[in-house]
This record gives sequence, structure tokens and C-alpha cells, in this order.
Amino acid sequence: MTYCLGILTQKGLVMASDSRTNAGYDQVNVHRKMYTFMRPGERVFVILASGNLSITQSVLALIQKDWEQGQGLAQAPTLYDAAREIGAKIRAVSEMDRAALENDDFKFNINILIGGQIKDAKHGLYLVYPQGNPLSASEDSPYLQIGETKYGRPILDRGVRYDQTTLAEAAKFALISLDSTMRSNLTVGPPVDLIVYGEDELDVLHQKRFLENDPELLHIRSQWERTLRQGIRDLPELRFWTDYEP
Repeated sequence: MTYCLGILTQKGLVMASDSRTNAGYDQVNVHRKMYTFMRPGERVFVILASGNLSITQSVLALIQKDWEQGQGLAQAPTLYDAAREIGAKIRAVSEMDRAALENDDFKFNINILIGGQIKDAKHGLYLVYPQGNPLSASEDSPYLQIGETKYGRPILDRGVRYDQTTLAEAAKFALISLDSTMRSNLTVGPPVDLIVYGEDELDVLHQKRFLENDPELLHIRSQWERTLRQGIRDLPELRFWTDYEP
């Protein structure tokens, strides 16, 4: 299982992902799910992927091939067009592999987040579905998730605001969202990859990988748990009564 998320703010983007691809009683596999495509000063894309790893690798191989030839993402005029390029690659892999996979009861399963910016255009964030169609994040819905989304969603719903959340705050929300998911679901796990992209940087300048025992991640986790418990203690006491007037 996987958990990846992107947060869109007025001042930039935060992209984050776990790295666990398979978990069980006797086996845990780790594989990076974050990919970057950059031409500094011109365009930058961050791609996060969930689903069947072999499908993901096939799609990324086609994207990389086009990129190296100056096609696809390398010449997309808008971020929407870049998302559409990814959708086209998903459809191409579907044409090659879907029938054989489904013949053996394997689901054609892939979802991709792409965030980034092209020079002279606004930064943005899209989700590309297994059918190849894209969905854009917006000011009213400023984050997108793929994979095991339910455990990390409540903190984002309550806290993230497009025009109020700073990039530093969005990075913390992303880490707490991921940590909450890892705490509740063993199929999502470290290392955690994080990119903070500032509007108009047109390069990846702020990137970090948090290993399982990273001191900064452990500190954030423990402080969040203390803050949450203190918040519960600070809430008004509940009032109970047994006699009701008719």
C-alpha cells in the first residue's frame, strides 16, 4: 500500500510520499514513489505514484523516454497538458498490459499526482486517474491524496487553507498526515520523502528524506501527540444528567 499527498497553497506546493510497497509478517519492501523532472528556470514537475509497481515503472519509463527526447513533459505548454501527457502514457500501458493482468485477476491500478510549474504560468497540482483523466486541486480543495488516504485526511480537512496556510505549515501538515497514516496502517511506512516548492522557484531547492528513526520526524511526532493530548484536556468538560423535564 501507499500514501502520497500534495498540498497546494498560494505560495507554492508541498509533495510527500511514503516508501513502502509491500508489507506482511515476514517481508517489507521499500521503493521510492517520488520522481522529479526539472529544467531549472524553465519548468519543474514532481510526480508521486501509487498502485501496482510494475505499471508505475512502465508509465515512468515512457515519461522519461519522452523527457530525454525533448517531448512530453519537456514541451507541455501548461501543467494541465503535462497531466494529460501522463494520462496518455497510462492509457498506452493499459493497452499493452491491462488484458494480461486482468486475465490473471490483477487489477490495473495506478494513480499519479503531478505538481509543479512552467515559467510564466501559475503553479498547480493534478491527480491523474487509472483511466488517464486529470483532476485539479483548487483554492476550495487545496490538497490531493492517493493510496491509503483515510487516516491522513482529517488533519488536512481541519487545517489546510489555500490562502492562509504557509509553506512551512503545509510541510508540517503533510508530515503529520503521513505519520498518522503510518501509525494506523502498517502497509504505509518510511522513508518519507518531502519536497517544498516555492512559487516561481522553477527548481527543486527544498527536499528531504526522513528515515524511520529520523530525529526531526520523531520530535514532530512526539510533540504532536503531546499537543493533541493537551488539547483534549483543555476542552470543556462534558455535562451528564439523568433526569429530564417533560
